[in-house]
Amino acid sequence: MRCMELTDLTAGQLLDGYRKGEFGPVEATRAALERARRIQLEVNAFVRLMERDALGQAEESAERWRRGEPCGLLDGVPVTVKDILLLRGHPTLRGSETVDPHGVWDEDAPSVARLREHGAVFLGKTTTPEFGWKGVTDSPLSGVTRNPYDTTRTSGGSSGGGAAAVALGAGPLSLGTDGGGSVRIPASFCGIFGLKPTYGRVPLYPASAFGTLAHVGPMTRDAADAALMMDVIAAPDARDWSALGPAPESFTAGLGGGVHGLRVAYSPSLGGQVAVQPAVAAAVRRAVARLADLGAYVEEADPDFAEPLDAFHTLWFSGAARTVQRLAPQQRQLLDPGLREITGLGARFSALDYLAAVDVRMDLGRRMGRFHESYDLLVTPTVPITAFEAGAEVPKGSPYRRWTGWTPFTYPFNLTQQPAASVPVGVDGAGLPVGLQIVAARHRDDLVLRAAHALYEAGAASAAGPAPAVTPGGS
Repeated sequence: MRCMELTDLTAGQLLDGYRKGEFGPVEATRAALERARRIQLEVNAFVRLMERDALGQAEESAERWRRGEPCGLLDGVPVTVKDILLLRGHPTLRGSETVDPHGVWDEDAPSVARLREHGAVFLGKTTTPEFGWKGVTDSPLSGVTRNPYDTTRTSGGSSGGGAAAVALGAGPLSLGTDGGGSVRIPASFCGIFGLKPTYGRVPLYPASAFGTLAHVGPMTRDAADAALMMDVIAAPDARDWSALGPAPESFTAGLGGGVHGLRVAYSPSLGGQVAVQPAVAAAVRRAVARLADLGAYVEEADPDFAEPLDAFHTLWFSGAARTVQRLAPQQRQLLDPGLREITGLGARFSALDYLAAVDVRMDLGRRMGRFHESYDLLVTPTVPITAFEAGAEVPKGSPYRRWTGWTPFTYPFNLTQQPAASVPVGVDGAGLPVGLQIVAARHRDDLVLRAAHALYEAGAASAAGPAPAVTPGGS
């Protein structure tokens, strides 16, 4: 197999090749690193590549495979990590010029530690907006990350670097974080699969300043790879006091159940609250029809809630203010202007304002709990639009000032802590990917993965098509 063909394979396919001796972790890692270098100038997915470390890890993995003793479920698979999560031996700068790169970087985040224990090969750290504060990926530190299908467009965010890397073959797996859609938005815009697990299913340390809105989740080529990754990272860690206990069963083992008999609520616009681009609506509707063909009981039904944007802003802006609370005035001048603005707003909220937002959140959670007594799954568009111009927080001509205005399908399910995934289900007229969102009740991550896998197996979910070839040094 030629070097570059390895970049088209899923993690499952790489592992199958390792087992059969068709190729090894060193070849796969070299291919992924070569692809990462080629895409960097045009797409800007990486804060840093860790080539020497990656090749050393790959050689150690290759030796284990030669002995027939792989050390875990992902031994030798190339992985990237969003530069919000700690990775031992390398700085985690969080997209900010205010973070000292010369600090002590001697600890892995829980999800990173589990990947390391299972033999994953770390290619590099991927880009993020400053402290992950918005739904697109650009920062004062690393500039603008661009869309794999049109480099004039955004990759989405805040896990935009990881989504672009996976879409372009720079490693089949990426770790992202999601506080209001930050895994699902870029997954939708970049034509890959992204899962926000139930809160606490994947431990997080250090704790996010955005509190229990923040989740860690996989970004992958398909649902099967995400299930495999969840089997690794969904393990308790004593550093996260809010982490859940062990998952009741393997996510991979539960993939094959299909959707026959599942009760699916299809909400195309949250009861008319959201204006959805016609091409997005059409692609999602076709995929929903496929779920019905596969035996799901599908009906149009809307969850019973009004848009909780004010409550989300209270929680989100307060978290942003907490993130920068200890910065000196001269450091604050280095911040992304949009982040600086919302931190000022967040600092003015009172404790009673915050608790009122928590009340809204608790009521929303109650409403969704009742909703899922009638329906196993809720299906919506992931985002009502496709990728817009790079370097902007909102689309040109948008009536919204903040990114939350164009993400009405994603952030509510951070408030409720439910599992939610984005599945690629087609393209618009410009060839830009469209995502479908699948939501389940808390702790039913298995149902989200199962339904997504059924769409992949039926050919109703796939990448938008081969991402454009990216040439070294030019656009």
